[in-house]
Amino acid sequence: MAKRKEGNFFSPENAKRPRQEELDDFDKDGDEDECTVSFTNGTSTLTAAEVGIIESIQLKNFMCHSMLGPFKFGSNVNFVVGNNGSGKSAVLTALIVGLGGKAIATNRGSSLKGFVKDGQNSADISITLRNRGDDAYRANVYGDSIIVQQHISMDGSRSYKLRSQTGAVVSTKKEELIGILDHFNIQVDNPVSVLTQEMSKQFLQSKNEGDKYKFFMKATQLEQMKEDYSYIMETKERTKEQINQGEERLTELKRQCLEKEERFQSIAGLSTMKTNLEDLKHEMAWAVVNEIEKQLNAIRDNIKIGEDRAARLERKTEEQQVRLNEAEKKYKDIQDKLEKISQETNARAPECLALKADLTSKKRVYNEAEVLYNRSLNEYRALKKDDEQLCKRIEELRKSADQSMEPERLERQKKISWLKERVKALQDQEISVNQEIEQFQQAVEKDKEEHTRIKREELDVKQILNYNQKQLKELKDSKTDRLKRFGPNVPALLEAIDNAYRRGQFTYKPVGPLGACIRLRDPELALAIESCLKGLLQAYCCHNHADERVLQALMKRFYSPGTSRPQIIVSEFRNEVYDVRHRAAYHPEFPTVLTALEIDNAVVANSLIDMRGIETVLLIKNNSVARAVMQSPKPPKNCREAFTADGDQVFAGRYYSSENTRPKFLSRDVDSEISDLENEVENKKAQILNLQQHLCALEKDIKRNEEFLRRCQLHYKELKMKIRKCLSEIRELENIEEHQSVDIATLEDEAHENKMKMKTVEKNMEKQKEHMEYLKSLKIEAENKYDAIKLKINQLSEQADPLKDELNLADSEVDNQKRGKRHYEDKQKEHLDTLNKKKRELDMKEKELEEKMSQARQICPERIEVKKSASILDKEINRLRQKIQAEHASHGDREEIMRQYQEAKETYLDLDNKVRTLKRFIKLLEEIMTHRYKTYQQFRRNQGSLEKWLVIPDLSREGTDEPLDTPETECHLINKWSLRCEAACKVSQTQRDVEIALALLLL
Repeated sequence: MAKRKEGNFFSPENAKRPRQEELDDFDKDGDEDECTVSFTNGTSTLTAAEVGIIESIQLKNFMCHSMLGPFKFGSNVNFVVGNNGSGKSAVLTALIVGLGGKAIATNRGSSLKGFVKDGQNSADISITLRNRGDDAYRANVYGDSIIVQQHISMDGSRSYKLRSQTGAVVSTKKEELIGILDHFNIQVDNPVSVLTQEMSKQFLQSKNEGDKYKFFMKATQLEQMKEDYSYIMETKERTKEQINQGEERLTELKRQCLEKEERFQSIAGLSTMKTNLEDLKHEMAWAVVNEIEKQLNAIRDNIKIGEDRAARLERKTEEQQVRLNEAEKKYKDIQDKLEKISQETNARAPECLALKADLTSKKRVYNEAEVLYNRSLNEYRALKKDDEQLCKRIEELRKSADQSMEPERLERQKKISWLKERVKALQDQEISVNQEIEQFQQAVEKDKEEHTRIKREELDVKQILNYNQKQLKELKDSKTDRLKRFGPNVPALLEAIDNAYRRGQFTYKPVGPLGACIRLRDPELALAIESCLKGLLQAYCCHNHADERVLQALMKRFYSPGTSRPQIIVSEFRNEVYDVRHRAAYHPEFPTVLTALEIDNAVVANSLIDMRGIETVLLIKNNSVARAVMQSPKPPKNCREAFTADGDQVFAGRYYSSENTRPKFLSRDVDSEISDLENEVENKKAQILNLQQHLCALEKDIKRNEEFLRRCQLHYKELKMKIRKCLSEIRELENIEEHQSVDIATLEDEAHENKMKMKTVEKNMEKQKEHMEYLKSLKIEAENKYDAIKLKINQLSEQADPLKDELNLADSEVDNQKRGKRHYEDKQKEHLDTLNKKKRELDMKEKELEEKMSQARQICPERIEVKKSASILDKEINRLRQKIQAEHASHGDREEIMRQYQEAKETYLDLDNKVRTLKRFIKLLEEIMTHRYKTYQQFRRNQGSLEKWLVIPDLSREGTDEPLDTPETECHLINKWSLRCEAACKVSQTQRDVEIALALLLL
């Protein structure tokens, strides 16, 4: 596998081939247990190699081995032996991967991550190469050894570290490793250098002589030499084509040189025209000075006007401050009144709670007394009923004392037994019917809940359908008139605004709707911008409040009371957009709403800046990127919020999803939206139809189950009545029998005792009734007190409600005044900035005037009275120059013609030199290729000699007398060579002690 000192059949320098970058790597190796591996150094008598020899290898977390090695190798032949799973294949695989080979070349997997041991995050390979002698690679840097360390991550990526003998890191690039392997002629993808077990199996199983011949060509690098030869011949043909093209170009260049030389002879002078041109330049210099002086005067006038306007803005700001103070005072007075009412309410709250608690306790005591009275009353009634029954029983016993009732008693007992059995059967039926009732009740309740849910879902879908149908109608109308997207009444309203403006009712014509005055630079941001601007897209701008009142009167004609009207923004119209560079958000990748829009009207841009701050809102299409940007430790400067392409709103610490799925006003593809909405409307109609069918089915089920429930309840009542009737008969029969067995005297005593109890209970009832009446009066008194305090608290709350409304209005007024003050302050600041800018411009113009006058004096020392303007003089100068150029074009300029002639001549000589160089290169290339082809033939003969040397003994033993230089014999030699390879591979597969069978064969 490495370059050795022993003689070779061919020079390795002629066998170098280009290496390819690795691809992504592979699945796990087969399970291998960690076992002991033995290494036996060959005892060859050959001289120890100096460079490219693998001295040692160490593996960590590679395949199924936690730690393997380090293993020291001998200089010549090494035998790797061990049991299955001991790590022989792991060592060979690590050699291929560690020296830059692809995972697929190992036949152990398709990805590098498969070589990382299960449960580990990475694997490491360390290989030490010998680097001694005259052929050492950068010996002054690496020393006598080169350590190649490779780290394989769990995700399949790998990194290199190339260390010197001392352990210092020399390089981490794979290109350096490729250079080392090329220098040492180490080819991990050549089966002659490294023969894996899978490759040996494939070689043994292949019976095609063509495949074996390809294997032979690749192993001996004859295939690489053939490819190099073909590439050189193609380069030679391309060079010949370039020579032919160069020769054609030479003829053309020679003709151009002759033409330039002829034109040089026909040049005439143009002094008069040039003199006139100089005079015009003098006048031009002083004309520029005159214009700058005029500009200075205009700037001074503008500065004076600006100072007057600044004073007016200062007065307006002060007036706004006065109004703000009044609004704040009004807000504070209302707040104080509310605070007073709140304090009074809070002061009465403890008394109210105490009265409520007292009322609750008295109600509880009264209820308890009433319960005791009712209990005594029930007891009295029961005693009275018992007394009546006792008297009746005594009378019956007295009448039937002398009569014999034995037959009747037996008959009663039989009837009682029959009745008890009937009661038991009826009770079983009652339980069964009760279970059916519960089942039907549950089914009805479940169906009703489902019916309610479906009904609610149907209403939601109908609302969505109505909204979509309305939006579909608006979109269809907007195909003929885009303004209808902002409302069906917008075209008529705009026409009314135009008529009113023509009649002079407006100071300035209102601008709107704002959404119709803007255009998107990126259509994908339509939903994001709509989510940001919302109702401002339908808003209108007015110059002052008088215009606002006129516009509101016009809107009343088109918008009925109770419906929402477009917002009206009152702001002084100006022709310049605010300078927001100092407070605008900035991000190198994402635009703000202001930069994402094309706005021709400065009033629209200024209104959106004032009302929404669009210069501070970023637009980020991707949701996750928007979260990362806004919720990072350092969000973009001056950025308050961001919107995504889905319309979601992102703050530094919050995220709100949009309810809209498509833009309503700013979309350009109306047909596509109409098609989508029509499909959605059809889907909603189908969904409503399905829901209605489901509702009908549920209603039928509910009616059917309610009918079954009613029947079961009737049956249940009938059973209850039958049971009670049977139990009553049983009690009557049992009482008759008891009457006959009870002694009359005992019953009389019991009746007397019962009457005494009735008198005692009657006295207790009278006392309890008196006590209950007393408690009732206390309860009524407590109720009256609680109602009175509660009425007072309610009155205070009623007084507070209008005050709260007034407070909200006052708060809105304060906000409006603050916004107005901030508006005037911003305008004042902006105006002062503009004024200062004009003053700076005045200073710059004065300096520019001085510079222009200095330049004019340099061109013409005496000032010239110029009547023409600079633009007219510039046109005359250009016409004169064009005339001079036309003369130059017809006759030519001497210097220009000379320069063109020299350039054409140099180009001709340069191309001629290149053509001659290429011809010499072709000649030299043909000589080299002839020599290389002879060398290639010699190399083939050397290979043939090797084949003969390897196979002649076998041919002698087989008794072959054919010549050795015939094609049949050459094919036979290759087959014999393949058979020897097959034999070596079979030995490797049988014993699994040697993984590099082909290397052993070649040695």
